[in-house]
Amino acid sequence: MKIDEISSPELRGGQNDLHSQLCSQIESSIKDIEKHVPGTALPDSFSTDLRCSISQLNSLSPYPNSVKLHIWKLSYRLWNACVDLSNAAGFKTSGHKIDEEHAKLRQVSADLLFLASDVSGIPSPAIKSASFFYKTGLIWHDLRKFEHANYCFEKATDLLSKVEISTISENEEKRFLLDLNIARSRTAWEVSDRNLAVALLSRSKSMLFAVAENYKALANQYLTFGKAILSKNEASGVNEALRLMNDALELCERGLTVVKRTEDTLALKELRSKTLRFLAVVHLQRDEFESVLKCVKVLRDGEKDQHPSLSVLAMKAWLGLRRFGEAEKELRGMVVDKGIPEGVWVSAVESYFQVVGAAGAATVKGVFLGLLGRCHVSAGAAIRVVSKVLGDPAGAGEETRLRAKVVSDLVSDDRILTLLSGEDTSRERTAMHALLWNCAAEHFRSKDFQTSAEIFEKSLLYNPSDIESRNLRAKGFRVLCLCYMGLSQLDRAQEYINEAEKLEPNIASTFLKFKIYLQKNECDGAISQLQAMPSRLDFTTEFLSLAAHEAIVCRCHPVTVASLSLLLNFYPTGKQMPTTEVVVFRTLVTTLSQGPQNDSDILKQMKRAHTRLSELGADKFFGKGEIGRRERNWFSVNAWNSGVKTGQEDQHALSAEFFRLASEFYGASIDEEKEGNHVMVCKSLIMTVSAIISDERQRKSTLLENKVKEAISLLDRAGKMLRSSSTEYDKLEAIIEPNLLFMYTWCAFDLYSRLDDTGSQQLLLIKRFANSKCCNPNHLLQIGIDASQGPRSNHEVATFALSTCLSILLASSSPDYESVALILRKLICLRSIHGADSNDDATMETYKQAYRIMVGLREGEYPVEEAKWLAMTAWNRAAIPVRMGNVDEAKRWMSMGLELAKKVPGMQTYRSCMEDFVAGL
Repeated sequence: MKIDEISSPELRGGQNDLHSQLCSQIESSIKDIEKHVPGTALPDSFSTDLRCSISQLNSLSPYPNSVKLHIWKLSYRLWNACVDLSNAAGFKTSGHKIDEEHAKLRQVSADLLFLASDVSGIPSPAIKSASFFYKTGLIWHDLRKFEHANYCFEKATDLLSKVEISTISENEEKRFLLDLNIARSRTAWEVSDRNLAVALLSRSKSMLFAVAENYKALANQYLTFGKAILSKNEASGVNEALRLMNDALELCERGLTVVKRTEDTLALKELRSKTLRFLAVVHLQRDEFESVLKCVKVLRDGEKDQHPSLSVLAMKAWLGLRRFGEAEKELRGMVVDKGIPEGVWVSAVESYFQVVGAAGAATVKGVFLGLLGRCHVSAGAAIRVVSKVLGDPAGAGEETRLRAKVVSDLVSDDRILTLLSGEDTSRERTAMHALLWNCAAEHFRSKDFQTSAEIFEKSLLYNPSDIESRNLRAKGFRVLCLCYMGLSQLDRAQEYINEAEKLEPNIASTFLKFKIYLQKNECDGAISQLQAMPSRLDFTTEFLSLAAHEAIVCRCHPVTVASLSLLLNFYPTGKQMPTTEVVVFRTLVTTLSQGPQNDSDILKQMKRAHTRLSELGADKFFGKGEIGRRERNWFSVNAWNSGVKTGQEDQHALSAEFFRLASEFYGASIDEEKEGNHVMVCKSLIMTVSAIISDERQRKSTLLENKVKEAISLLDRAGKMLRSSSTEYDKLEAIIEPNLLFMYTWCAFDLYSRLDDTGSQQLLLIKRFANSKCCNPNHLLQIGIDASQGPRSNHEVATFALSTCLSILLASSSPDYESVALILRKLICLRSIHGADSNDDATMETYKQAYRIMVGLREGEYPVEEAKWLAMTAWNRAAIPVRMGNVDEAKRWMSMGLELAKKVPGMQTYRSCMEDFVAGL
């Protein structure tokens, strides 16, 4: 018997209520989605809430059919809402991809429909549910979230596996089976699971249902995979590409046998021709030149309009068979045939050059000159042919480099040089120089420095060596220097830049020499070039800024610091600068922070920045508005962090300087601010004084009186900033952390103790701290202990702090009796030291308070040793009255000691002796 069959009606009714509640939650979320404004980002809370509800709903399965129908409607409603949002946002028409959050909602809709995929009363529920997963998978695939896409496609496949194909009659549903398999195959291909991708395509062959369009779709996918493998130029993938294209060709042939409409026939024939052309390319890569020619023959026999690539394929095949006559015939045919695009002809020439060039450069030059002869050789014709052979130098790859290599050999040939050397060809010579220069520049931009250098060197052949052209030659030498720097041939680059400097000494040459020294890691040489830059006539401060960037990239910190420091010298002169002074300071401090043990240098530069801040004002130094506030905050925070860092490293003198700078930076007002960072100024001042005191203790020295007064003035400054209608402590308590308030109090207490006639100020300070809301008993305990010992002790402060701390501890629900015992001992000692005769009653009251505290405590809860100390010292205090004959006073102390001893475990023997002595007294 099933569990739900033996469960009570109340439980089943409760489960139905849960179903309704969860469905209501889902419906509420869907309503929010329907109200969402199209075109705005979808919050992730939609999918998260829906996913949570579905998870809870899933745990309550199985469901009644009525619930399944409700879930079914909710899923379609969510799906339609997503469709409306995507349509309204124009995803399809604008070409934008659906965002990930939208895809998550589609996924939720599919998962929701899956919960009710076995609902009764709806035709083909499994196919409909599978279609949701399929469409969602397509979206994930477009977003390149292939794991999610694969999950959806597998879910759809599982659903369809339960449907008998023989029961499917609709063409759309049949095509759906094929599309799902193809989509799943594409996703497997994207995650490099080629075996599964091809297996899924093979499985799809049983889903064609004698429909021509299906044959075309599957064949096209085979062809797409084949082309993808072919585009990678992998030798191991050529065989696989061939198999895939053969499968595509076979499907086209089979499709043509079942085709019924003329347009279907044309489409399949076009795909068949395209497949044959790519098959020819595959055979060409496999060096199967006979097969290439067979493909070309079939295509030429079957096509009315010959594709331009056929002549190229045929020529390459004849070249592969070493039958240069037929290859030349194909090449000549392309030149004569006006229907062949010029780009195809140039591609064929490149291929011809590539093969013939293997025999030697002389053969390449001969062929090229032969072509020039057919073009009526002239200077202009040579320029046009060289331009066509070069093609688009912006394209990267081996073919582009090959074109440049051929052109490099050709333009350096004596016959070409002679052709362009006459006085009447100066225009063409300039054009050739520009052509070669632009080609080399494109290779330089694509970082092919070897080819770029070779072409730049050849361009110098077409640059006159007269005086008027010396600047252009110097420019060529500088560019060649850049090329060889890119090739890391720094010595050769230095030779070129030296030649350029001889022709045209300027800032560019100095800067390139700087870069060479920098790349050689010769810091001294780089710095010397930096120092030489301002002496150049065309010097601008931008070069120092660039030098700093170069040094930062090379991680050469000494050069970076030198360049930035030199750049800072120009700001007071009023020159036009490449960037703001504050940015240079920030970069310099950041660079110094990356090196070890640079705290002193950082402090020096921060002080330098503060000096400029004082000279210019906050608005001019930092900038106005939000930018200025960010810059100020950066310096403030870095000064604060440096103070913390040096403090943690026990460099308290530096720490104090950094914190003082932080207070100055935080206090700078931007854009007429009425209130600055007063809180951080206050904190920085407190930390400054704390660091001064820590430095004093570290050096084991004593602050001079003027230093003490200076420290007190810093604390007074912090207090003055915070004074308002409320008291200073109230204000402090409201805005700074308890630890900093304690630090403020402790530092002030310590400094006041060094001056005469400040005892009352100390007591007032501690009383105010004790009355604050953030007063911590541990802080009072520390103050009390500090005030009770040392040469500058203050028993009044100590007594007040310890008494107040004791009151706070005893008011706690679980007092720390270790601290309570320590405080009681300290109070008794204080009262014994300061006026024993007059404070006997107060001392007795402390003992009584201790006794009252111990009453009701568990054994051992009050520290045993401290309890013994209380009992023994109370008993011993009776010794003097006994000697003096003051029996009543002696009995009072003995009774106190005896009462305390009764609360201490392990003092039974002592208690017996005490009781006997008291009885005999």
